[in-house]
Amino acid sequence: MKRFVVYMMMLIVLNLLAGIVYAEEKTITAEEVQRHADFVWTLVAAFLVFFMQAGFAMVEAGFTRAKNAVNIIMKNLMDMSMGALAFWAVGFGIMFGVSKTGWFGTTGFFLSDFARDGDPWTLAFWMFQVVFCATAATIVSGAMAERTKFVAYLFYSAVISGLIYPVFGSWAWGSLYKGSGWLEGLGFIDFAGSTVVHSVGGWAALAGAIVLGPRIGKYVDGKARAIPGHNITLGALGVFILWFGWYGFNPGSTTAANTDIAMIAVNTTLAAAAGAVGAMFMSWIMFKKPDATMTLNGVLAGLVGITAGCANVLPASAVLIGLIAGTLVVVSVIFIDQVLKVDDPVGAVSVHGVCGAWGTLAAGLFNAEGVTLKIVGVQLLGIAACFLWVFPTAFLLFKLIKATVGLRISREEELEGLDMGEHGIEAYPDFQIHPEAKSVRV
Repeated sequence: MKRFVVYMMMLIVLNLLAGIVYAEEKTITAEEVQRHADFVWTLVAAFLVFFMQAGFAMVEAGFTRAKNAVNIIMKNLMDMSMGALAFWAVGFGIMFGVSKTGWFGTTGFFLSDFARDGDPWTLAFWMFQVVFCATAATIVSGAMAERTKFVAYLFYSAVISGLIYPVFGSWAWGSLYKGSGWLEGLGFIDFAGSTVVHSVGGWAALAGAIVLGPRIGKYVDGKARAIPGHNITLGALGVFILWFGWYGFNPGSTTAANTDIAMIAVNTTLAAAAGAVGAMFMSWIMFKKPDATMTLNGVLAGLVGITAGCANVLPASAVLIGLIAGTLVVVSVIFIDQVLKVDDPVGAVSVHGVCGAWGTLAAGLFNAEGVTLKIVGVQLLGIAACFLWVFPTAFLLFKLIKATVGLRISREEELEGLDMGEHGIEAYPDFQIHPEAKSVRV
């Protein structure tokens, strides 16, 4: 019995010693812990931004008619799917490859060209960047809703993800990896993409809406006619999803698990809230009622507005930036719809293009470390450079698509709805309109 006890005690001691040796061999340094935390935070943020695709799909589907809901969902799905492949094959290399000129990357195209060094950060960084690319692409879907050929949209989605977005992205963000852009070299401030992501999408949306033309019945005798969306509840759900996803968009752009995240999250929250309040009161003044769709777009306007400066402005400035963005988006939607007569069913140009430009300028005007004419000038230059690159390029792209595969569906298909004409399925197969309900639109 004594021998057995001694044997067991010796065995326990040996196991403890082995455990101590193993633990010493596997000691993790503080730097390794930080690196692992950076990976986790960056990937979690990427997953949050990915979820924003669902938000965009719900907003666009809710703000348009029931007969086009399947088409909206398919376009948002393909923006992520086609966009990811194009960004993997070409876009990432253009945006983040080594650049000798500062205009775009010239080394490496496929992601595997960058991943050969075995550094897993390449993969984590790509994962974070591809969801930003998909966000820029999917903005256009809403502005071109209810009358675009699906095959034409696939071509657009591949080109913006593989070329248009990455080129401007390289100018402003190239040095985040292996590149170097001329705009960032001047000190351009766009922390999370008011211009790089949102204005790129917004100006491409403007080009697409102009080339495509308005929906049937939108303008009667030269006057804009409202075409209400079929499900504001769905649209509201989409806005809440987007607001939630924005906590990956803005705080996640640190790509590091550090204390900067707190201020960025607070600024993001305050700007969104102020955007909603600004849009609500502006619509109340203009329409005598607090309009729900305008208020929901006000949330997005505030979020877009703070995206550039979320890391370099104070909370009070974030409130003012969001308030102005919320007010601005209402005025912009009315101006584009009634004065320019550009049919944008969901207000994408105003929310992302106009408020993206405002947010980029605001990042300079409210810079917590001080404001100079140089800072403001560089911000204005970045805004102009984005428009002058994206709008003409996208305009030519849509013209080319129109001349080849065709851009717009037939009149008959538009009246029937894209769901049946383009996809052979209805989003609401059991939903029927009473013959006498002439005023109900589907």
